[in-house]
Order: sequence, then structure tokens, then C-alpha cells
Amino acid sequence: MTSETTQYAALLSGVTREYVLKGETVRALRGVDLKVPRGDFVAIMGASGSGKSTLLNLLGCLDRPTAGKILLGEDDVTELDDRALSEIRGSRIGFVFQSYNLIQQLTVIENIEVPLFYQKNVTSRSRQRCIELAKMVGLGDRLYHRPTQLSGGQQQRVAIARSLVNDPYFILADEPTGNLDSVTTLEILDLLDRLNEEGRTIILVTHEDEVGARSRRIVRLRDGLIESDERLAEIPPLPEPPESSSAG
Repeated sequence: MTSETTQYAALLSGVTREYVLKGETVRALRGVDLKVPRGDFVAIMGASGSGKSTLLNLLGCLDRPTAGKILLGEDDVTELDDRALSEIRGSRIGFVFQSYNLIQQLTVIENIEVPLFYQKNVTSRSRQRCIELAKMVGLGDRLYHRPTQLSGGQQQRVAIARSLVNDPYFILADEPTGNLDSVTTLEILDLLDRLNEEGRTIILVTHEDEVGARSRRIVRLRDGLIESDERLAEIPPLPEPPESSSAG
């Protein structure tokens, strides 16, 4: 791979997505070019039917483009089979949903641990990492509570911690504040801001202008095309990678 590809968490080139509904072809995306540098915080916005959901599904490896190329890190996901795409979803993308998507029978720690369970990577060391993530999002005193014992904001904090457990290329947040009151919305946005300042790449889909305004960049879609791409703030310096301990 070229050095250029390693600069981006996601790189889309000429991406189209067409569906056939009742015998007619619907062009949900009409040739989208989008570069998301590592460390960016991008809000994807647009009216209903603009292509936001389609773009989200493609970035999340939940769907395939009709044409074009999508790179996530160094992986050309348009060339991968379903099993490989499932591996990418589980290990490279952190998902945060409007409805939290927590498992009601599990504790906070166990919910954060779910992606590791699917990767068959649950160890005493990974459990300690889950505890550290819970503390990082302000839930150090709720480790063994279940979702029904948490507020909406606390549940979303669990979801954000869960999204980080596999150290993903980026966090894909789908209307993450849609079910929250205004005060809790600000708390979640503050948390996302802090994660971004620490070097996390965030792609957030929202219809709320006040939420989009908290990002570093707003990409607006209309009729399956990028209507505008506005930079609001520069990308913070990325943290230095840890030095390798191996010889040579």
C-alpha cells in the first residue's frame, strides 16, 4: 500500500449504490469521493433520502457498493468476502447506535466485552481493559449494573466504551444523541470531543445542526452526492505510536 492510504481511516472513490425497487432502479449514491484522515471528526448530514444511511452502511461494511472503491485503513473492503467483512466489522470499526444496542442481561463490563467475545479474545487482561474503559467514560462506579439500572446517557457511555475495546480504525456513530435530552447530549458530545482530542477518528451521522457543529468537519449529502464539505476545525496532532520493543 502507498503511504497515502495509511493517512486515512476511510477513503472512498467513485462510490455508487443502486437498488432495484418494484422494477425501478434507485440511485442512493451517485459517485461519492470522500477522504477521512486519521484523527478527523466528521459529521455526515443531509435530509431524509440524501444517502446518509446508505453511506453509513457502506462505511460500516454492512453493505457493498454497486461501483467504486472503499479503503478502510489499508484494506480494500470492496474486494473482501462476507467472512472477511465480518472480521473487519468486529475488529476495525467501533459502532455507536441511537438505541445503544446493549444486551439487557449483561453487566456494564460484560457489554463492553461483547466485541472481544465474538473475536474469542476474552482474557483477564482484556477484562482489565474493559474496566479501564468503563472508568474512562465515567462509569467506574457502575461496573456491575445492568442496562435497566442505568440512565440513557449512561447506557450510551457503555456503548462508546464498547466501541473502543478493539482499538478500531474509527468510531461510526449513528445519531448517538437522538434519544437523549439536551443536557445529556452535551455530556456525550463532550466525551466524543475528548476522544477525538486523544487521536480517535469519529464519523458521526446526524440530522441535528447543533450536534454537527461540534465536529471538525461537516459533509452534507443531497440526492446521493456530496453537496458541501466544510472544515470547521483542524485535526489535532495524532499521538506518537508506541516504540517497538522488538530488536532490530
